[in-house]
Amino acid sequence: SEQLKLGASRVLVVGCGGLGCPAAVYLAAAGVTNLTLVDDDVVEINNLHRQVMHSENNVGRPKVESLAEKLKSVNSTVRVVTKNVHLTNENACEIISDHDVVLDCTDNLATRYLLNDACAACGPIPLVSGSALRFDGQMTVYLTHRVPERDAPESEAKRRKMVDNDRIPCFRCIHPTPPPAVQACSDAGVLGVVPGIIGTLQAAEVIKILSGIGESMAGRLFMVDMERNSMRSVKLRQARPDCGTCNPANRITPEQVRKTDYVIFCGSPSNDAPRAANMQMSDSRISVQELKEMRDLKKPHLLIDIRPAVEVEICRLTDCLCKSNRRRPRYIYLRCS
Repeated sequence: SEQLKLGASRVLVVGCGGLGCPAAVYLAAAGVTNLTLVDDDVVEINNLHRQVMHSENNVGRPKVESLAEKLKSVNSTVRVVTKNVHLTNENACEIISDHDVVLDCTDNLATRYLLNDACAACGPIPLVSGSALRFDGQMTVYLTHRVPERDAPESEAKRRKMVDNDRIPCFRCIHPTPPPAVQACSDAGVLGVVPGIIGTLQAAEVIKILSGIGESMAGRLFMVDMERNSMRSVKLRQARPDCGTCNPANRITPEQVRKTDYVIFCGSPSNDAPRAANMQMSDSRISVQELKEMRDLKKPHLLIDIRPAVEVEICRLTDCLCKSNRRRPRYIYLRCS
C-alpha cells in the first residue's frame, strides 16, 4: 500500500541543480511517478561536478529537459512535467497548488521565503528544504507534522510530541526577518558530494512523508560537515504562535503571496543569475592584457595581489606585493609619496 501511495502522489522539485538532481532521480527510482520540475537555468559545464544527472552533451540545454530525460531513462513509467520558468510571486501558488510535497532545491534566500509562504497558502503543503555550501549541508521539513514510528514506546511518543497543537515551525518561524546574505554555490564553491548527500536525504524525507512510515525530520535540522566528518541534528525552535504565515488562525493567503515582493524583502535576487560586479570607473581599472603590456614595457607600477590564498596557490604572480589571506581584506590603504 505504501508503494501505491508513492505512485499516486505528485511531487514538485524546484531547482534542478546539485540538490534537485539526486533528489529527483531517487524519487523516480523509488516509484514516485508524478514529478514536476521547475528551473529556468541551462546546463553549464562548470556545474557538472555537483549536478551529476546532467552531462557534457547537455551543456546549453534547459536543466528541466536534461533532468527529465535522465529520469525517463531510470524509470520509463515516470510522468514528468517540465516548467522552464523562473518561480515568482505571480506564478508560485499556481504551480505549487496541486502537489502533495514540494522540494526546495534552490540556492537563494528570496525563493526560500517565496516557497515557504506559497506552501503555507496552498495547503499547507509539506516543504522539504535543503542547502549546501562549501563543505556544509543542511536539511529539514517545514509545514508538516512528525511521522511517528510504528509501535513506538509510549515514552518515545511523548518525547516526540510537539507543542502548539503539534504544529511544525515554518521557515518564517525560524527566520522572521532575512538572515545575513550568504554566497551561492556558484560564488563560494561547494564540495560536489555535499549536495548529493543532502539531495538524497531530501528524497528520503519525501518518501517517508508520502508513505507515512518512519520518523520525519520535521521540527529538526539535519546538518552535515564533511570537512570535520560530522553529522548531527538539532531541534528547531517552536512554531511562533503569532506567525502570520503558518498559524492556522491567521495563515497567509495566495493573494498575499502575489502581492509580496520577495526580492525587496530579502534584499537579494530570487534567482542564481550572475550579479553585476561593483567595479571602479573605467578610467580607474585596466584589463589583464593592458597589465601584460605594461609589464612587458617595464613601465613603473605596483601590483598588489589580494586574491584568496587558495587562488594564489593555483597561479602565483611574479613581482607583486601579495596580501592574500583566508579572508579577503575589506580595505587596503596606500600612502603614495
